[in-house]
Amino acid sequence: MNKELIDLRKKNIDQLNAELISERESQFSLRIKHKTGQLNETSELKKVRRKIAMIKTVINEIKLKDKE
Repeated sequence: MNKELIDLRKKNIDQLNAELISERESQFSLRIKHKTGQLNETSELKKVRRKIAMIKTVINEIKLKDKE
C-alpha cells in the first residue's frame, strides 16, 4: 500500500480537512502558474489532483465507518 495513503489514514477528519484546504490552495497556484507559462513541471498538477482525491476518499471512508 502507498506510504502516503497509510499516513493519511492515521489522521483525524480535522487534520484531513486542513490538508485538503492546503492542497487546494496549492492546486490553485499551480493552475495560475500553468496559465501564465511559469510552470515547468506540469506533472505537478496531476500529483496534486490525485492527492486531493486520496484525501477526499479517506475522509469519506472515515465518515462511512462512523455511521456504522
